[in-house]
Amino acid sequence: MLVSLHVRNLALIEETEVFFQPGLNILTGETGAGKSVILGSVALALGAKADRDMIRTGAEYALIELTFEGSEEVREALRRMDLPAEDNQIILQRRVMPNRSICRINGETVPIRQMRELAGLLIDIHGQHDSQILLQTKRHLEILDAYAEKELPRVKEAYAACWREHSVILQEIAENELDEQTRKREISLAEFERDEIEEANLQAGEDEQLERDYRRMVNGRKIAETLNLVHGLTGEEEGNGAGELTGRALRELSQALSCDDGLGQLVQLLADVDGLLNDFNRAVSEYLSDLEFDEEQLSETENRLNTVNHLKDKYGSTIEEVLAYAEQKNQELDRLLHQEEWLEQKRRELSENEKMLAQLAQSLTALRTKAAQGFQKDMESALQDMNFLHVEFQVSLTQKDSFGAEGKDEVVFLISTNPGEPVKPLAAIASGGELSRIMLALKTITAKQEKIGTFIFDEIDAGISGKTAWKVSEKLGILGRTHQIICITHLPQIAAMADHHFYIEKNATDHSTATTITELSEADSLKELARLSGAAQLTESVLANAKEMKDLAEKKKQN
Repeated sequence: MLVSLHVRNLALIEETEVFFQPGLNILTGETGAGKSVILGSVALALGAKADRDMIRTGAEYALIELTFEGSEEVREALRRMDLPAEDNQIILQRRVMPNRSICRINGETVPIRQMRELAGLLIDIHGQHDSQILLQTKRHLEILDAYAEKELPRVKEAYAACWREHSVILQEIAENELDEQTRKREISLAEFERDEIEEANLQAGEDEQLERDYRRMVNGRKIAETLNLVHGLTGEEEGNGAGELTGRALRELSQALSCDDGLGQLVQLLADVDGLLNDFNRAVSEYLSDLEFDEEQLSETENRLNTVNHLKDKYGSTIEEVLAYAEQKNQELDRLLHQEEWLEQKRRELSENEKMLAQLAQSLTALRTKAAQGFQKDMESALQDMNFLHVEFQVSLTQKDSFGAEGKDEVVFLISTNPGEPVKPLAAIASGGELSRIMLALKTITAKQEKIGTFIFDEIDAGISGKTAWKVSEKLGILGRTHQIICITHLPQIAAMADHHFYIEKNATDHSTATTITELSEADSLKELARLSGAAQLTESVLANAKEMKDLAEKKKQN
């Protein structure tokens, strides 16, 4: 649920904050007051495209902050994104500046992609033109599948995996159906690359050892000079080396031990130092003896290292990758040398795959056919409640000749809204006002499948009036029982159904204009209903009519 909206320096809004409530939240106001800007700010915070012209004149930035109460599913999504999800509150913030914008979720800066991903779990914004998706027949299958929950997702997932395998096999066959000349050329290249690697007889980790050996040989003279100096400084040959001086100190201290038993610990410590120095000096001597090498050994190491690096440049960044490439070439050679047998095996795999695809596609068709029956019935019932004089709704489910990513089914929604007229595709007959009602009917019957808690409707009342407006308000009231609804409207019939009524107003001062939003009291809500009804003056009879409209709406909600 959307708990609050805080907006600063956006279009005509200097700064405003509104706290939304559960149920049906209605927003009204004069034309041009900024109603769409309020809800547009929600879309902007959720990742919609930002324009520098949105920033209020004279301001350096615009700020939009949304606070949600999140479900466990939303908190799990936050954890997958490695974002804070300790409590039930989720704060989305977007700061829009002339050349960039910054998005934050619970205080953590995130890419706009993550903001949009999370938005899909929090809120569904239905704008004035979103009903047009009903005219896109390719979306009808998606809508039907969303309605048909239960078994369908499992079968769709199995079909999708089988379809991916089908696509891979087809691609492999297409890439390997080579003519004889091309096949021979591919064989020659694969043999050359495989032989070049195998002849090198590479060993895992060899490159690292070669690098160490080569570096040691190239710097051998400098290393030898350093070690000879160190050997002298720590040994006994020079007469004043650390080894000789430590030994002398140990002898002197040992003689003093007979005079004072308390010197025993010091003698032992110095003896340990003397032993370590002797061990170190012998290790240096051994290293120096192993350091001897000739120019031929350096040349061999350099040549081997060049060979290894050449193969790594061509076939992989490590020896393991180079060896894996050689194995890949062996497999490729086997396939090329036995091309017909390999292709025949792939064709058998394709045949088995298509049998499985056919079975899964048939299961999808059966599930969709069953779902279509319930969908037709529910849509007709919902549309009849929308004050259509006559309505007949059908789901046309036909089969394509070939498999597709979603199966073999094609779905088209058909409707007739006039007695005696045959059903036709939605795109052929539905007007703008009818589309809005059809979309609202769709939302009411699919709400139970929706995991999103908040729906926003921007002027769902376009193209309707009178009794039809009452029917639309009833449907919004029904949705408001299970979901949070935020709706912009110009119609008093819809505003009367509000659980919470907000008024958006534009005020002009000496030097600027600002939009504000406030929640109306019961008395002020009645005045706003009277204004929406077209009353020139707020007389007692006009207010009484507004009160009657509000009471009627309350009775409908109770029923």
